[in-house]
Formats: sequence, structure tokens, C-alpha cells
Amino acid sequence: MILLILIYSHLLKVVDYQFDDVGFKGNKNLNIALITDLHACYYGDNQKWLVDILKQKQPDVILLGGDIYDDKRPFDNADSLLSQLPAIAPTYYVDGNHENWLPQQQYNQVIKAITEHGVSVIHGKSIAIPNTNVIVHGISDPDGGHFDKDLTAITANLNKDNINILLSHRPERIDTYREYDFDVILSGHAHGGQWRVPFIINGVFAPNQGFLPKYAGGLYEFDDERGKSKFIVSRGLARESTRVPRIFNRPELVFITLTQS
Repeated sequence: MILLILIYSHLLKVVDYQFDDVGFKGNKNLNIALITDLHACYYGDNQKWLVDILKQKQPDVILLGGDIYDDKRPFDNADSLLSQLPAIAPTYYVDGNHENWLPQQQYNQVIKAITEHGVSVIHGKSIAIPNTNVIVHGISDPDGGHFDKDLTAITANLNKDNINILLSHRPERIDTYREYDFDVILSGHAHGGQWRVPFIINGVFAPNQGFLPKYAGGLYEFDDERGKSKFIVSRGLARESTRVPRIFNRPELVFITLTQS
């Protein structure tokens, strides 16, 4: 029974969200893929299991939310995936803490490899998605030392006429993000709380949130005096890289579809 639970808990899952109430405008629906916390883990030869899903879903944009590489594992699986993504859709990346834990020379090599794969690094940048009113804003991980600078840069570009999407690795910084007019906030890092008790406990432990994390994984919606926003925390793709196995917490590929109301 334990073996069956472990096998189930490591099976890849596709999670779909659809938002028709964020004020999206475009000549067609916008389909966004969110990939986080790969940690250079294996998903078939040449990352076939991930790539096949992405090709089937045909996203318009792919967002990489950090820890795609790992500071302890070989880079091959991460490079294999990233080399294939730009042929599927324009791909944008922000880093995570594990990339920033690499020695500086290796970190620089990773960033160089990412750009050579055709992926855009968007630390402190705001990217307009063609034929829509969507702007994607990127922030680097706090462990890199440029988080505040990036936040200042992107918030200067906020315009309420746009749908402002924030891509940032860290969910525990949500109170900071909510000080600004982001309509959709995307992150990872929590690994789904590693262990779950379905319908009872969403996650047991997450880095930087501790036990019973408030933002372990899933969709959180805010509508209060501070504004209205949707917050997605991906459970990520880390499997064999973690010292503690996932339990009832399947790795996931996330897709977000924006439609006109």
C-alpha cells in the first residue's frame, strides 16, 4: 500500500484554471503554461512527458517560475526541456533560490544557457503579450539580492488598463505583491507542502512558510480593501530531487486560460 501511494504521489498531473473575470481583452483566449520547481528532474527521455503535454495544450505563452535548475543536480534535464520550449511558445523565465545557491560562475553559465535556448530572462522587466491587454512582469528571487530593485522597476510600469500578471518564485511574499495592482500572481517554491492529507491538510511543510503553510499550492482569491487578485501557487515538478518524498501531492503542470467576460 505504501509503495502504491508513493507511485501515485509522483505521477504527473495537469491542472487547468480559467479566468473570465479579470478584464481580459484579445482576439482569442490566452492560454498560459506555468512551469516551476523542475529542479532538473527527469520526465522521460528528452523530457518527453512534459513536452508532449505542452504540444498538446498549445499554450500561447510559457512562464518559468524558478528552480528549473538545481544547485545539487546535473543540468541536463533542465537544458533538455528549455531547449524545446521556445519552439512551442514564447518562453519567459525568472530564477529561484536554488539557482541562486549556485556559485556565481555557475549561475552565470545557467543564465547564459537559458538565453541561448531562446528563453527570455525577465528579471525587473515587463513584457507585453501581443494582441492582448496582458503584461507579464518578472521578479528575480530574493536570494539573488535584486528583488527590491526588480519590484521597483516593474511596478513603475503598472497600468490599470492592462491585465498585470506577476511571475515571482516566492509565495510567502504575497503581502508585498498585494501592495500593488497585480491582477494575477504566479509562483511556486512551496512544493505543495510536500505531504498532503486530501480534503483536510493542503500541505504539511513548505520552505519559508514552515508547518501547515498558508500558501502550499492551488488557487487563492483576494477581494478586499486592498484590491482584487488571483494567486496561483504551483505544486511544481520536483520529484527525485527532494529528500522527503511527495505524499498525495502530485507534481503538476499548470495552465491558465484568460477569456473575455
